[in-house]
Amino acid sequence: MKILKSFSLIFLFLVIACNKKTNLTSEQITVAEDFETSISIPIGENSWIGGESTENKNKAERSLITAEGIKNWEDSDQKIETHIRFEGEGKAHIAIKAKATSPTNLTVAVGSQLAEVEINNKEFELIPVGTFTISDEAYQTIQFSLNKENESAIDISELEIGGPVAEKDINFVADNFHFGRRGPSVHLRYPIPDSLEKPLYFYNEVVVPEGEDVIGSYYMANGFTHGYFGIQANSENERRILFSVWSPYDTQDPKEIPEDQQIKLLKKGPDVQVGEFGNEGSGGQSFRKFMWKTDTTYKFLLKGEPYDEDHTDYTAYFYNPEEEEWELIASFRRPKASNYLGSLYSFLENFVPSTGNITREANYKNQWLYDKNEGWIPLTNAEFTADATANQKHRLDYAGGEVSEGYYLKNCGFFDDYTEDNTKFSRKITKEEPSVNLEELP
Repeated sequence: MKILKSFSLIFLFLVIACNKKTNLTSEQITVAEDFETSISIPIGENSWIGGESTENKNKAERSLITAEGIKNWEDSDQKIETHIRFEGEGKAHIAIKAKATSPTNLTVAVGSQLAEVEINNKEFELIPVGTFTISDEAYQTIQFSLNKENESAIDISELEIGGPVAEKDINFVADNFHFGRRGPSVHLRYPIPDSLEKPLYFYNEVVVPEGEDVIGSYYMANGFTHGYFGIQANSENERRILFSVWSPYDTQDPKEIPEDQQIKLLKKGPDVQVGEFGNEGSGGQSFRKFMWKTDTTYKFLLKGEPYDEDHTDYTAYFYNPEEEEWELIASFRRPKASNYLGSLYSFLENFVPSTGNITREANYKNQWLYDKNEGWIPLTNAEFTADATANQKHRLDYAGGEVSEGYYLKNCGFFDDYTEDNTKFSRKITKEEPSVNLEELP
């Protein structure tokens, strides 16, 4: 669609802060004569309320930003930020599909470039915003602001882009509202040496650096063929140690699992809550509320052993540095399998879509495997992978790499440098085997 309409802007913004130290005079943007758009971007999947994440902001965002777009936006204190990654430089023609209950003005900013548009239509129309200059092959934030005197309710369903930048790739989330806003999940996969026949215990350590404890983060330490085990940041006042085992029955509803395919609890530690989970496969879940701290090393130990020809027992232990002892989380029995540990991995994911615009990171260190025949064996290699949101190039804000004694994982927040899928890493052995008396575990 080609639009040859030009706008006369009626004001000039004097200053916009581009960082804490430097102020740049804003540049007033108009609509170019050759204005044309060709790419339609759903605004709901790619937008957040700007500013610091809080419980109240996240609650407001759930009703304001939907799969259909921005709905009934009235509060001029809220700034809507839409994040798109451009793979080329040049002119970008930007338009929005919007409507308003009464005439109102909307300010659109890309860095120090500002444009103001009037919305005076009560049904959705495509409204040209301006022709902006994209100077970096990187993520750009398009910020929308309401006039302080606004008395209208505004809906925006789409963002449209054209011009020279549209001739190269533009990365954005399309038709994937929940997982796209959650952001990409990233993994470290630890290959087990072929010579090991009975891998019984998997040991790992996790450190969450200060400031990286974002609400909605799951720092999963000990993943295996049939489940996972790690720590979560659930809210401002709650954190958890979580251990789950999948049922062999394929369903998203745990109530559908037949009796002979249910995960059975064998034992659990003090203050551990046990139940079921669904919506990502189904199975047995256990968690304990524990206010873990940043910049602290937490140790995880997982045991997997055949019980009989048709069952495997999985047991999770957590080392509490405050008590200086290993503590039992839970032990589950899984049917339809008889095996030792396999497919070992770690991951970092965000399970709260409203914090998908905030970067978080963790370090995974000092991985070891205890084989029933060979004893402790260091795991010194890892392979970095990412999920479908990353592989489909809906979002490219994910990374991994090497750190002292191990690796790091990083995701969300729209940073620019990402790590290629299937990148391989290795670590040096800087510590002795884990100091764990396996016979005295609770």
